[in-house]
Amino acid sequence: MTRRQFGAVAATAASGVRAAEGISTERIFGPEIKTGPYKHPACMTELSNGDLYLVYYGGEGEYAVQTGVFGSRKKKGERAWSAPKVIASNPFWSVGNGVVWQAPDGIVWLFFVTRFGDTWSDSRIAAKISRDAAHTWSDASMLTFELGSMVRNRPIVLGNGDYLLPIYHETGHDTEMVGPESASSFLRYDLKTKRWKETGRIRSKKGNIQPAPVSLGGGHLIAYCRRGGGYGPTTDGWLVRAESHDDGWNWTEGSDSKFPNPNAAVDFLRLANGHLLLVYNDSMSDRTPLTVAISTDNDKSYPHRRNIAEGKNDFAYPIAFQASDGKIHVVYTSDHRQVIHHAVFEESAIPR
Repeated sequence: MTRRQFGAVAATAASGVRAAEGISTERIFGPEIKTGPYKHPACMTELSNGDLYLVYYGGEGEYAVQTGVFGSRKKKGERAWSAPKVIASNPFWSVGNGVVWQAPDGIVWLFFVTRFGDTWSDSRIAAKISRDAAHTWSDASMLTFELGSMVRNRPIVLGNGDYLLPIYHETGHDTEMVGPESASSFLRYDLKTKRWKETGRIRSKKGNIQPAPVSLGGGHLIAYCRRGGGYGPTTDGWLVRAESHDDGWNWTEGSDSKFPNPNAAVDFLRLANGHLLLVYNDSMSDRTPLTVAISTDNDKSYPHRRNIAEGKNDFAYPIAFQASDGKIHVVYTSDHRQVIHHAVFEESAIPR
């Protein structure tokens, strides 16, 4: 099964908002939005003024020549999203994987990928910033120059205030295989020098990409990563787990966790009450269901679980965050990366 064929075909989800046992899910954009059929992956952040800001990269397909990162806003108290507009593009090369995040100082960061060849192994990471709540953006600046470097998840703030941006290095130059030398890593932003510096990499037997870290305090970090390898059915496909005890500078070797992974993205965050929330596909072969698991004992166990999207479709690439009102938001895509969804719920919606 190829990456483009991954997941089952399903009818496009109905528009609007639906409530289901404590979870409200909104279909934000689909094929009717004329930015190209491809809308993937999506990322969302809450701005300090209460607005929600969404980005995705769109075009004719994953490897299309002309793609752009699009941005859309949902103003606080309103129901409608603004028409998506291009906020990052390149006249000569494809762009992808937009990540948007507002730092504690109010600056909004946009990280994205520029692909300088035929595969993601030819990519580098670029960034823009906004000082007016994502209304206008700076010119782009390159953050990495090593081929194969990419970004997918939002940064976290460390105990000393520095930012830790999850990145990864995809090898193999193969559209249907994540090479075994692929490795997760991080860029650390020093608040004093205003510079990004790469940390140590997470190595594992099959390779791993797209790390999602949390900080437990005292320099102790945990990261769950998407496994490497192919996309076909397997009995040995697990999320890769690694730890750091020096605030992310160095990492243990990645090992198989207890969570299945169909070679798909994952997100991981620490809630305001200290609980940990993992969003992943609970399957080794399919990007369905999309499951939330919660740990109340610092990653020792995850007894509280619930599928937030399930059925014959592909629910993939979740981004999760906890808003200022305490509610949990998860944005993800479906229908062969053509439809963007937004789920909102309280922690109590995940069964105890």
